[in-house]
Amino acid sequence: MTLADCEAVATVRVRGWQSAYAGLMPQPHLDAMDITEDAALRRRYLASRNDVVNVVAERPGAGVVGWAALGPYREAGRRLERGELYAIYVLPEQTGTGVGRALMTEVLARATAAGHPDLALWVLKENAPARRFYERAGFRTDGAEEPFDVDGVAVPEVRYVRALWASDE
Repeated sequence: MTLADCEAVATVRVRGWQSAYAGLMPQPHLDAMDITEDAALRRRYLASRNDVVNVVAERPGAGVVGWAALGPYREAGRRLERGELYAIYVLPEQTGTGVGRALMTEVLARATAAGHPDLALWVLKENAPARRFYERAGFRTDGAEEPFDVDGVAVPEVRYVRALWASDE
């Protein structure tokens, strides 16, 4: 991902949230999401966070159709050896076309190359399509659950983990 991709990535993220999370989090929050504001945030993150890997998926004639971000796992303000998939989104009309699988393949390769023993992610508990996607990619829930605050509403998330390389134990 480059700075030139930030507007397209913001479009993917905002439209992805509005499509995937309808009925799962407060609709006013989703309706208030703004692509221009999100693009500015993406530019700030890209310029300041050198520990996060951002990748985009492009299609000829369509430009950026998907985006993923990964980096060190964050827990209680500290970073762990474990990797974390922070985000993976595709344009709603690209769902089911292989874009998400291609992004996941790239994310897993980059997390492995970075030396992470495993990769974790958080997904909305009620987001059945996303949970199936992650399970098909080899992720399994580990029992951890936390609320994600959206405009004062607690939306439950569950953690999924996938081993990236076998341990010697």
